[in-house]
Amino acid sequence: MPWLVTCTVITVFKVCKLFGKVLVLDNAVQCTEKDESAYQEMITFLPLNSHPNPEKVLVIGGGDGGVVREVVKHPSVKTVVQCEIDEKVIEVSKEYLPFMAEGFKSPKLVQHIMDGAEFMKNHQEEFDVVITDSSDPTGPAVSLFTKPYFEGIKQALRPGGILCSQAESFWYDLKLIHNMMNMTRELYPVVDYASVYIPSYPGGQIGFLLCSTDAGTTFRQPQHIFSSEEVSSLKLKYYTSEMHSAAFVLPGFVKKDLYGSY
Repeated sequence: MPWLVTCTVITVFKVCKLFGKVLVLDNAVQCTEKDESAYQEMITFLPLNSHPNPEKVLVIGGGDGGVVREVVKHPSVKTVVQCEIDEKVIEVSKEYLPFMAEGFKSPKLVQHIMDGAEFMKNHQEEFDVVITDSSDPTGPAVSLFTKPYFEGIKQALRPGGILCSQAESFWYDLKLIHNMMNMTRELYPVVDYASVYIPSYPGGQIGFLLCSTDAGTTFRQPQHIFSSEEVSSLKLKYYTSEMHSAAFVLPGFVKKDLYGSY
């Protein structure tokens, strides 16, 4: 595959007419111009539209700008705080991926170059939604898949708060996903896993872990249903209210492993 090339830290390059520009971090594809909207829109609107009134949102990671771009679109959101530990990713994205970094211009955004876990220690019960847009669980990102990290998010959430974290592919990381869900079930009354199609990722699929502090949350039925007019005005390519619910329809072997039955 021509887009899987050796790189040192960050690489942005043209792959082909199909995928367009590609962001690669340490040999792993993070996003492509062709299909980035699927990831960005779903990791954003699955949690935001599952919350009755998401006014203040924390984004941890997401240096390419895609998640911030989508969060600031939501009509209920008043403030978006982003913690990105690697300023270089932001700089590169502004230069080479302006279609993703456009959210950085929003007046709703407050940006910090720092460790998101450290930031949350001083911001308790402050956010309606926390979104973790992380790379794979290797190197520094390992800590974003641990119980202390999810405990930190719980403390940062307001009552009724929701979190959404990148949670890997069930084709390759089902054991990891299983363990993450069991771990977060000890902390949150509602835990679920959603799936999205992304052809440039290994296996063509990636998932999101969703947790709520409110036992009444039902992730599979969005609180806010976007009309076709809203989908068009928000310039959404992948997310619809139907896709929201469909994201929780999983293959039988995944459903049995994560939920105990078919």
